[in-house]
Amino acid sequence: MNKRGQFSSRLGFILAAAGAAVGLGNIWGFPTQVASNGGGAFVLVYLVLTFALAYPILMVELTIGRFAQANMVGALQKISPTKWTRKLGTFTGLWGMLVVTLILSFYAIIAGWMIAYFLNTITQFSGLVEFSAWLVDFSLSRNIVFCVIFSCLNVAIVCKGVTEGIERWSSRLMPMLLILIVVLIIYVATLDGAAQGWRVYLVPDFSKILDPQLLVSAMGQAFFSLSLGVGAMLIYGSYVSKQENLPELGASVALIDSGIAILAGMLIIPAMYVAQHNGVTIFTETGDLIDGDRLIFKVIPQLFGSMGAIGNLIGAAFFLLMAIAALTSSISMLEVPVAYAVESRNITRHKAAWLVGAGIMVISLIIMFNFELLFSLVIKVTTEYSQPMIGFLLCVYAGWIWHRNELLTELSRGCTTMEASLFWKIWPYYVRIVCPVIILVMFYKSVIGR
Repeated sequence: MNKRGQFSSRLGFILAAAGAAVGLGNIWGFPTQVASNGGGAFVLVYLVLTFALAYPILMVELTIGRFAQANMVGALQKISPTKWTRKLGTFTGLWGMLVVTLILSFYAIIAGWMIAYFLNTITQFSGLVEFSAWLVDFSLSRNIVFCVIFSCLNVAIVCKGVTEGIERWSSRLMPMLLILIVVLIIYVATLDGAAQGWRVYLVPDFSKILDPQLLVSAMGQAFFSLSLGVGAMLIYGSYVSKQENLPELGASVALIDSGIAILAGMLIIPAMYVAQHNGVTIFTETGDLIDGDRLIFKVIPQLFGSMGAIGNLIGAAFFLLMAIAALTSSISMLEVPVAYAVESRNITRHKAAWLVGAGIMVISLIIMFNFELLFSLVIKVTTEYSQPMIGFLLCVYAGWIWHRNELLTELSRGCTTMEASLFWKIWPYYVRIVCPVIILVMFYKSVIGR
């Protein structure tokens, strides 16, 4: 029987869980959402919804995970009192693993691009013109090579287990990510054009604060930025000591995640206006700010190119930052199916990590060979359709299926005054009624109501 791992310290868990939450969406998704939705008004709404929606659901995953001490399938089965709810738990857990596997399959492709662009900033110094061009050209060979490299890094860390792999590397990578982003913010703030970007970012347009599109966008960003609905936080919760205060831990993770998203905005938005000052086009034909992959792989590199010799150094730091953000998220996602294989199929962790990793790489290859057809489709099916509905089912479990006394007992293990706390007086009802309604509204707006 494989022995379950456990985080060795509170800080180790916080850094690992924050690393799981902080991904590529925080670095480029949040800043462009801000610019397109009222600047500071979006930031304000996002912060409110992070703690009104995302934090309660984060607590659902952490609490179920720590109580059950099992993978997503086993955990939902354990809190199910009847035969049909156990079947629902099995379905939800397997669905979560399928979704996280598909997310990893396209995430590894994007993360591979980050590594390629990082190497390009280095090879430009060496005069390797053809190799440098290959690194930034969109080609099947480039995509395959760097997808495999990133996937192997991911598997190698997860192979080491919770303490020696996930916790150790998260504790190294998260401080490095924070240092890089702060250094880049300070440098970009000194450049011509940055002041205009700061005004766009910080000055709220309150006329948009009740705009339905802003509210839906902010809800989506708050929900997805914490890696909710795929079981990653549930698994991490299962590795937390019974003596820890879960509401405090969850709040720390939410604060770090939202804090780094805000820091990303402090970097990306001013950088875009510096790029505009240097002659780079940052607006689309419709007047919107360029976002997504066009921002990261066209606008930002053009900015670095316009900065002279220092541009390569800044570019290297930026793409290293992006690669680290991708890696800290990916190891949490890979842990979901690996934990299931280890605990439910009694496979060694090393073997499980490489088998699951190989399976994900095969799916990545299928996507790369059918890029135009599958890439956007897989992203849409997983992030827009599946994650909200899995989050909805987790709320149903915590609010309607799991026995309330067991829920209170688990939370009280790390806080003897839990029953009298404000958290306990609000959270169970929030998860039972408010969160499912908000998720369904978000799902309708983003999928059916468009």
